[in-house]
Amino acid sequence: MGYLAQAPQLDGLIEHLESAEGLGDLQAAITGLRDQYGVNHIVYHWVNAAGDQYGCGTYDQVWVDRYLEKGYLRIDPVIQGCYQRFHPVDWKRLDWSSKAARAFLQDAIDHGVGNQGFSIPIRGPNGQFALFTVSHNATDEEWEDFAEANRRDLILVAHYFNQKALELEPGRKPETAQSLSPREIEAMTLLAIGYSRAQAAETLAISEHTLRVYVESARFKLGALNTTHAVARAISRGLVVV
Repeated sequence: MGYLAQAPQLDGLIEHLESAEGLGDLQAAITGLRDQYGVNHIVYHWVNAAGDQYGCGTYDQVWVDRYLEKGYLRIDPVIQGCYQRFHPVDWKRLDWSSKAARAFLQDAIDHGVGNQGFSIPIRGPNGQFALFTVSHNATDEEWEDFAEANRRDLILVAHYFNQKALELEPGRKPETAQSLSPREIEAMTLLAIGYSRAQAAETLAISEHTLRVYVESARFKLGALNTTHAVARAISRGLVVV
């Protein structure tokens, strides 16, 4: 398959994203991430409440043009399926039963997209919807192993990508009543997407005690009664995007 024997280190990528000053930097970051993982493609795509769209990724321009020309947005099971879900989706679990969907998939494969995919839906403030997708040519067993090994990291990267895109795109970042520190945002984001405290601490390479300090600090700033209340307030105010 050409995957790296070891998943890429996220520290360098996250630092790269945090220092991004324009949408071109996001394109460079996603291309680098694709090369590090050794997959066919990685794509980030968002739609705001007004219907405006933006994307960066590694699909061939011929495929992008064809996708638009054919109006595939209306029948793409990945888009349709992820609009209805909050958790990461393996393409195999989507509905490909219609003739149009099967023809679309074959066209995508013919254009190098890959026969396997993993998409992470992200819902943000003011009606924003984003999708972070990894795709490749692989057997079911190979892809299952890859997704299992890299799922948590890819979810984290997807949310970092979206957070930076919100900062960079004019008018997209909501006004916030109180600011959380980067570490507080990281801790709250991981809890918001379903990580346990132990998993969140492990992902951030800190102790559970240190994690608790960040969470309690965020809870105090948000005026929340408990951690669940703090997560809900952070999401509603756009401080955390899930």
